[in-house]
Amino acid sequence: MIRLPKLLLWLGVATGIAAGGYRLGAGAWPNTVALHALMGNQKPGNAVVKSASASSAVPADRRILYWKHPDGKPEFSPTAFKSAEGRDYVPVYEDQEASLPGEKKAELPKAAGGPKKIRFYRNPMGLADTSQEPKKDWMGMDYIPVYEGEEPDDGSTVKVSIDRVQRAGVRTEAAEIRRISRPVRVPGVAQIDERRQEIVTLRADGFIEKLYAGVTGQHVKAGEPLFRVYSPKIVSAQVDYRTAAGAASLGSKDDQSKAIAGASQRLRNLGVSESRIKELAAKTEVSMSLDWPSPIDGIVFEKKIIQGQMVKEGEVLYRIADLSVIWVIADVPERDLALVKEGQPATVTFRTYPDEPRTGKVGFILHELDMKTRTAKVRIEVANPDYRIRHEMFADVAIDTGGEDADRVAVPTSAVIDSGVRQVVLVERGEGLFEPRQVKLGMRGDGYVEIKEGVKAGEKVVTTANFLIDAESNLKAALKGFAPDAKTAPAVTPEVEAAKASKTGLAQGVKQ
Repeated sequence: MIRLPKLLLWLGVATGIAAGGYRLGAGAWPNTVALHALMGNQKPGNAVVKSASASSAVPADRRILYWKHPDGKPEFSPTAFKSAEGRDYVPVYEDQEASLPGEKKAELPKAAGGPKKIRFYRNPMGLADTSQEPKKDWMGMDYIPVYEGEEPDDGSTVKVSIDRVQRAGVRTEAAEIRRISRPVRVPGVAQIDERRQEIVTLRADGFIEKLYAGVTGQHVKAGEPLFRVYSPKIVSAQVDYRTAAGAASLGSKDDQSKAIAGASQRLRNLGVSESRIKELAAKTEVSMSLDWPSPIDGIVFEKKIIQGQMVKEGEVLYRIADLSVIWVIADVPERDLALVKEGQPATVTFRTYPDEPRTGKVGFILHELDMKTRTAKVRIEVANPDYRIRHEMFADVAIDTGGEDADRVAVPTSAVIDSGVRQVVLVERGEGLFEPRQVKLGMRGDGYVEIKEGVKAGEKVVTTANFLIDAESNLKAALKGFAPDAKTAPAVTPEVEAAKASKTGLAQGVKQ
């Protein structure tokens, strides 16, 4: 509310008139009426109150300039207001202001194109019943006028008022081509890469004189000694090698090469390393015991010997595994198995290190399902250079099954109304019109679903509050079903009435 002394109000109003009128907010600053009142030409508020008292049935297109104190006091407000006694201020309309000499009253804008002509009146409940005159239905509801230029309802669209659309929070989003990524999330377990395991055994009986790798879990390097062994058969093979080398020196070079090659091959057959054979060729004495080297870098997973033990030919002494690359065996449900393919990327998060996800690839899909869980074993290869991933660690696996295919028209999953038998989306056609369309769905993922048929890229679909429009559509269809000839009865238009009248007159003339 604005309270001003009389003089200041007169000066402010005069200044506003000189500037062409000064408007405040949704209303306007009082100009001519207040000026006349202050100048004594009329009593303050008389004309206003009189006009306001008669404005209970004013047309909707009249514009309110400002609000005035109900007792005519020089107190005004640009918006609706209440006095100190709790009484509502009186609205002052633009056509209620008194004009100054020479001032032209502003005319209200007329609707573009003039008033529209009413074509007919339709049933308020959507039934196939029209009338050329205003009337009420059996429940006392007024028939709704249909004006010229309005789009006829062909039954394929649903019309909802813009006000209801806004109040219901209806939102739309354009269908677009995107890459849909649907990760298959499954549990997994870390396992040893079967291709990176070695067992250590002797091909001849022997005695373990000393252990270098004496505990399970020890990390060993390739070529590093595991144990020292004495084997009579290996000693005999070394003696044969030295004998062959000495005898070959007396014969031809060809005989020398054949003798040494035969003795070397016998040592290889017994599992003696190449490095030891080269040492034997450079020395003249024979070693009675040998240091047995590790075949690979890795972890000792099994140790089955102790120092001083006599071992038999072929007996497993060690099992060593290289853990620089591991397998994660994921259990994929049968329903998702068709989406998983070899080579797809996967993200593996071990529960021990939840903040350190690792990437890998699907290496293989086993050819059998677990009969109890109905899951398939999917093998994912993950690098483990720091050896932090232990055998049998649990992991959460997310397999990206989207691939590189980006040519998919997709809409948000919330846009689809799924009845179980058919899937429908509501396409916006503007001005409160929505068209229900049956669609064929494809891949789902990341909150989007692929539309194979029914919607094109760029068309806007309803994503929120679509249940409201769907209910409107179902109600419309149900009400039409109450009319016996709802599908075949034509709308009653002036042209139809004229044709009926002409036909009736012609029949009467023939009858006469």
